[in-house]
Amino acid sequence: MPKQKTFQKTVVIDVVGLSSFLVGEFTPFLKEYLQKKHTLTIKPMLPALTTSSQSTYLTGKWPNEHGVVGNGWYDHEDAEIKFWKQSNHLVEAEKIWERAKKIDPNFTCSKMFWWYNMYSSADYSVTPRPQYHADGVKAPDCYSNPPELRDELQTKLGSFPLFNFWGPNANIKSTKWIADASIYVDKKYDPTLTLIYLPHLDYCLQKYGPNLPKIKKELLEIDSVLKDLIEYYERKNTKIILLSEYGITPVSQPIHINRILRKEGLINVRKERWYELLDPGASAAFAVSDHQIAHVYCKDSKIKNRVTNLLQNIDGIALVLDKNSQKKYHINHKRSGDIVLVADPKFWFTYYYWLDDKLAPDYARLVDIHRKPGYDPCEMFMDPKKPGIRLRAGFKLLRKKLGFRYLMDVIPLDANLVKGSHGGIHEQREFYPIFSSQTQYPEKEISAIKVYDLIWDQMTSKI
Repeated sequence: MPKQKTFQKTVVIDVVGLSSFLVGEFTPFLKEYLQKKHTLTIKPMLPALTTSSQSTYLTGKWPNEHGVVGNGWYDHEDAEIKFWKQSNHLVEAEKIWERAKKIDPNFTCSKMFWWYNMYSSADYSVTPRPQYHADGVKAPDCYSNPPELRDELQTKLGSFPLFNFWGPNANIKSTKWIADASIYVDKKYDPTLTLIYLPHLDYCLQKYGPNLPKIKKELLEIDSVLKDLIEYYERKNTKIILLSEYGITPVSQPIHINRILRKEGLINVRKERWYELLDPGASAAFAVSDHQIAHVYCKDSKIKNRVTNLLQNIDGIALVLDKNSQKKYHINHKRSGDIVLVADPKFWFTYYYWLDDKLAPDYARLVDIHRKPGYDPCEMFMDPKKPGIRLRAGFKLLRKKLGFRYLMDVIPLDANLVKGSHGGIHEQREFYPIFSSQTQYPEKEISAIKVYDLIWDQMTSKI
């Protein structure tokens, strides 16, 4: 008799921004598929953000244990705000595949674009990693383990479409590339566990909010990719988990939190050329804005008390959490702010700290996720106030292809353009993230840390 496997072949497909609100006439395959499966809602955690949610799902720990308190935070040692770092060493807890390998050394994991992918202990991984040339050019590329996998994938599928992964030209091409790459890796290596990240809905939902007529095209596109991906794994007799990290809710009002602090004389800037740069190390207090969450770092307890009193009276702020009150939400950690702010459902936080757009830093009008001291959803738009902006952008792209230096300064500074956000905790269950599998569970709603247990259950279940 053949020996029974310890673990079952499993794939976890992360469809960013997916909620029950979006499943309907524009997702015919997904609607029918979910009707045959068992779907739970996941109670939004704090913060309901990409890197925090993924880290919780893969460790079964809250942010105060694994340390990922947002997509970025203030590094006290370097006195720098760091966003979208990629080292897996930043996640301070054991990952689910590491636990599995202790039981079965033959267990393998493929990590396809889930975050904190670099230098991970996963066996196979691919993640975005542009080339930054000395002349300022940013060229599309990706990082892989093993290293030769990068070349194989780009030979077969073309260069990773970085400029379709994020920015004004973000579209289905990047998600389709990730899905095709995942199938390639599965055919070549046959990993026990595969983690796939499909970002497509993130773009339209933040631009337009959950406005179904406006995002019809994008819903149909992700439905088609999911059909191909799921049918492939069904043919491989694979346990399929479909989930999301958060749902995206409508917003209509930005809160310029750093401008509020600056008007109180708490923020220092450094002047370079014609613009101002935030100087966090020299500031008495500043905010690291991340969708509907903002971490506020204060120089001392006196400043913290002053800032707390100030922010408790700002319209649109639902929660003002000091380190002690952060414990209730499992976000208290050395990386979290001295104060954590959570926006009301219709509000979100910008990173803007300048008081005059003429003094905005050069990176403000660029897609520049690493230099900006906070998250900027306006990077998905081209400035509507500039006539012929797409023609200008096309000309600059041509200059780039010819080898000239260029500055793609096309991003608007109008935060009112953004119509969808996430990160906070809300009560509208139709916008909760979901978890779907073939197993029926007694619960209808689970906590974010429970996702880890259900993934483990699927991997070990013989049914």
